[in-house]
Amino acid sequence: MSEQFQTNSVEETVALGERLAGRFDVGDCVGLLGDLGAGKTVLVRGIAAGLGLADERLVSSPTYVLVQEYAGRVRLYHVDLYRLTVGGDELADLGIEEMLADGVVVIEWADRAGGALPRPYWRITIQPTGQTSRQFTLDRVL
Repeated sequence: MSEQFQTNSVEETVALGERLAGRFDVGDCVGLLGDLGAGKTVLVRGIAAGLGLADERLVSSPTYVLVQEYAGRVRLYHVDLYRLTVGGDELADLGIEEMLADGVVVIEWADRAGGALPRPYWRITIQPTGQTSRQFTLDRVL
C-alpha cells in the first residue's frame, strides 16, 4: 500500500526525510525515483539527519564518485546511478550487499538498476508539483 506525502519547501523535504529515516535500519535499501531537480539529494539530507549525521549539509550528490558514506547513529551509503545502467552483477560490484550488512543504502536513480535492487526495498517516487513543492510516494517493493 502506497503512502503519499506533500512538501512545499526544501525545509519541509528535509524534515520529511528525517521522519522517514525512523523507518529505516541496517539492511534497508531505499530506491529514489525522480527527474533531475526533483529533490532526491535534498530528501537524502533529511534521511541522513534522521539517521544521526550531525550536519546534513555535508550530504552532496555522489554522481561522479557513485557512493558517499556518512557516519551517524546508523551508517548511510548514498549511491547515485545517474551515469550508469546496472544489472545484478554491476550492482554487486559496487558492494551493495556489504553496505547493507553495515548500514542503510539510499540509491538515487534506482530505476537504472532494472530489477537488480535487493528485495524487499523501499521505493520513493518524487514528483515536482510546483517550483518548491513535491509529492512523494512511498512503497514497499517485495
